[in-house]
Amino acid sequence: MPLDLGGRHALVCGASQGIGLAAAQHLAGLGARVTLLARNAERLEAALATLPGTGHQMEVADFSAPDTVAAAAGRVVARGPVHILVNNTGGPAGGPITEAGVDAFRGTFEQHLVCNHLLATAVFPGMKDAGWGRIINVISTSVKQPLPGLGVSNTIRGAVASWAKTWATEVAPHNITVNNVLPGATGTQRLSSLAEAKAVKTGTTPDAVLAAMAAQVPMGRTAEPAEIARAIAFLASPAADYISGINLPVDGGRTACL
Repeated sequence: MPLDLGGRHALVCGASQGIGLAAAQHLAGLGARVTLLARNAERLEAALATLPGTGHQMEVADFSAPDTVAAAAGRVVARGPVHILVNNTGGPAGGPITEAGVDAFRGTFEQHLVCNHLLATAVFPGMKDAGWGRIINVISTSVKQPLPGLGVSNTIRGAVASWAKTWATEVAPHNITVNNVLPGATGTQRLSSLAEAKAVKTGTTPDAVLAAMAAQVPMGRTAEPAEIARAIAFLASPAADYISGINLPVDGGRTACL
């Protein structure tokens, strides 16, 4: 199976921890040169040291400030083309949609859809010139089945999925694929934060909340970041040349719809 990414350059967002870091490690393991992008320089330095291979770099930007993301993307592409873009950033705070303020929607829209678009627009010319590219968006299973208590996230994730499908159609003639990976409950800092918030509201413990989440998964457990990263790495590889415009759940079978 053709998985080699030698000679390819990957830009991985949210890469200082969790799914982003695991994706960067897997892409580097397949031979890609990787640029890590996140807001915490100290964590990025530590993450950089975990990547196999050489030539990896980092850029600092805050996805709550799209101008910093655009500037970082400009610096990256000025050094050479990006062949693989992994759009990934932390989700918004939980809560029912009936209690969500308008600013929460605006901020999350900018953090996710606007920043994704800035990054994709920046790397597109290089992909087009190379005649090969991958844009992979880490979203959520909520684009198939809205998740209770995540009103803002459900709304914006759906918008990102539609944005990605539109991109997939337009860039396909240039041999560029665009796909969405939809993680289920995954052992990241975000999952821990959601569990802690729910525990406070329900008068239980974070461990009990996490156990209840795992019980909803047919496989009986939550995912590890590396399990999501393997799906990202496959979609980035030559083995996935003819796969584009899809939403791929990686959730242990939790999503109840096809």
